[in-house]
Amino acid sequence: MEGPQNRVIESQFPSQMDAPATDISTQPFFWSSFNISPRRQQHGGWAREVTQADFQISDDISGVNMYLAPGGIRELHWHQTAEWAIMTRGRCRITTLDGKGRPSVEDVEAGDLWFFPAGTPHSLQGLSPDGAEFVIAFDNGDQSESNTLLITDWLAHTPPDILAKNFAVPADTFKDIPLHNLWIFQGDEPGSLEADQKAAKVMPGPDSPVFGLSRAPTLRSNSGGSVQIVDSNNFPIAKTIATALITVQPGGMREMHWHPNADEWQYYLSGEARMTVFNTGPHANTTDFRAGDVGVVRKNFGHYVENAGKDVLQFVEVFRSDHYEEVSLANWLSRLPPDLVAQHLNIAPEMLAQFPQESQGIVALKQSQH
Repeated sequence: MEGPQNRVIESQFPSQMDAPATDISTQPFFWSSFNISPRRQQHGGWAREVTQADFQISDDISGVNMYLAPGGIRELHWHQTAEWAIMTRGRCRITTLDGKGRPSVEDVEAGDLWFFPAGTPHSLQGLSPDGAEFVIAFDNGDQSESNTLLITDWLAHTPPDILAKNFAVPADTFKDIPLHNLWIFQGDEPGSLEADQKAAKVMPGPDSPVFGLSRAPTLRSNSGGSVQIVDSNNFPIAKTIATALITVQPGGMREMHWHPNADEWQYYLSGEARMTVFNTGPHANTTDFRAGDVGVVRKNFGHYVENAGKDVLQFVEVFRSDHYEEVSLANWLSRLPPDLVAQHLNIAPEMLAQFPQESQGIVALKQSQH
């Protein structure tokens, strides 16, 4: 290849530099990454985001990667969209108030999820010893973490006599409130969870905003990996976002499939991946993903995700839906008259009989190595 080249970028996309011979034409780029997003750094933590403004294909979901230092506070706020999140390291204390006026105060750690319906007021605070890092997905591609409804902004832009009347205190009570929002700021580490729950008058409620991924039921599992599902069936509060946690062993592959009910927004937690997306046209394109990267596959587009590295690949699939759906190519072909499939593909019926006879989720290693 002649002409200007950026070897560092090329090295991150070997499947685009040397695409499989089966790739054809082009389609909107379905790769992005928090690793290329600028950090908004403040005393107490930082955040970086991938919204539709940066990633045109992602109109259903926007994402935020945030870190809060021990004691660091994401100030009291709420959104016009629902918020789903996965903790990736550390510990975090979250507070919420639901639409019926019921408070919650809970601690979450790596592997836990939370879900706040649109309009739910909440706060987040990092805990010792490592603070808290997490990835947020909003159920709207335009939602930005810098465009939220903040308590400091509202009070700063409300006349003091109105504040006094609302809270039944003298107007000079508010003479020292911040005139600019705090967004993320360094605070004092909170006391015990039990003390905070007592102070907030927390009572047991039917819909906890927190779910531990360790409790997620396994939809598929074999030697190649596993698929675990969290949606409104087992996490009742999550009415607008469904989740799949995908684990793929070295040499394994997420089987060829598609999702008929929603676009798939992906966040790569660990390992290396290679994904091909198939669209009408035909269009088929392959690209590479690593930890911290984001991918989007449109509703009904065929795709597979292959573990392209030596370590375990793990990523989450996020859907703007109350439930998870997928269609397995192997399952579809096994549920048809063999002669019909044979006439389409020119494959002998006896060979078709060796195809997997149901959904796999992850291709078993003994099959992928044939």
